[in-house]
Amino acid sequence: MTVAVDDDVFASLVEPLRRELTVHCYRMAGSIHDAEDLVQETYLRAWRGFHSFENRSSVRTWMYRIATNVCLTALDGRARRPMPTGFGQPSSDPYGALDSRPEVTWLEPVPDSVVWGGSADDPAAEVVDKESVRLAFIAALQHLTPPQRAILILRDVLAWQASEVAELLNMSTAAVNSSLQRARAQVHKLDPEGPDEPLDDEHAKELLADYVTAFENYDVERIVELLAEDAVWEMPPYLGWYEGSTAIGHLIETHCPAERPGDQIMVRTSANGQPAFGLYMKQPDGTHQAFQLQVLTLTDKGVAHVGCFFDTALFAQFGLPEIIDPGKTPTAKPTSSA
Repeated sequence: MTVAVDDDVFASLVEPLRRELTVHCYRMAGSIHDAEDLVQETYLRAWRGFHSFENRSSVRTWMYRIATNVCLTALDGRARRPMPTGFGQPSSDPYGALDSRPEVTWLEPVPDSVVWGGSADDPAAEVVDKESVRLAFIAALQHLTPPQRAILILRDVLAWQASEVAELLNMSTAAVNSSLQRARAQVHKLDPEGPDEPLDDEHAKELLADYVTAFENYDVERIVELLAEDAVWEMPPYLGWYEGSTAIGHLIETHCPAERPGDQIMVRTSANGQPAFGLYMKQPDGTHQAFQLQVLTLTDKGVAHVGCFFDTALFAQFGLPEIIDPGKTPTAKPTSSA
């Protein structure tokens, strides 16, 4: 006999977990759009199976089990979501033609408002650590097989026991530990712990303010000064990536459609626990149109990495307008996964 599910009881137990489960699925899939679909499937499966939940584990553990299985099923045979540096080719010539590959399913950034509710004081901030959603870490995860991703995330991010992971994945504990070692080595190779220290809040504010001013003034020389000497610049869906502040300056001078101060407007937002900006480019009618979303990594040497995402569909996910009318001061409106 099927036992009826009390919707109110179910919702009271599982809805508080939605945000962190969305982040879990994002780590696995590398896309906030995919993550939200995966969470919906997770909740559907959980609702269908709630009558058989026997409290042998916490509701949180039970929901993570379902979410992980949903992700593994969805990712089976699916291509990974890379960043341009993930293809293994050398850095590109900044004067060369740009090679767009829109057919590639590129990695996507995640809005901080989805992860933490748009507030650093949100209680959910204690659940998700910034290090576990950094863009470089998410990009490195994409080089693992889906089961390896699950093992590393469950063990190193969520602190599950090896025996718990083994039971979930129907593997031996020894096999889980062996796979974890290989996954850790691969992630460390792609996302090593760098020697540069992150900036303190005050210096970060100054650097970001200077960065915005340099772009809005189209001051390429100043942009180059604000970049770390060995900075990396990559911009999906373009296959090339660029290394070194000088090369990045040449890239901007050669390919950026801006010509003078006022052609570009930067609107502050945040992604993957990092500062981010929506960049708008001036149009013939005087409006500024969404152009690219930049996610920055800051160190004591300057801006060390810029991920420029040209998929302007991301702007809506970040609560950013598509067009800015002349004379208006835009702000990002927090979005939510709830």
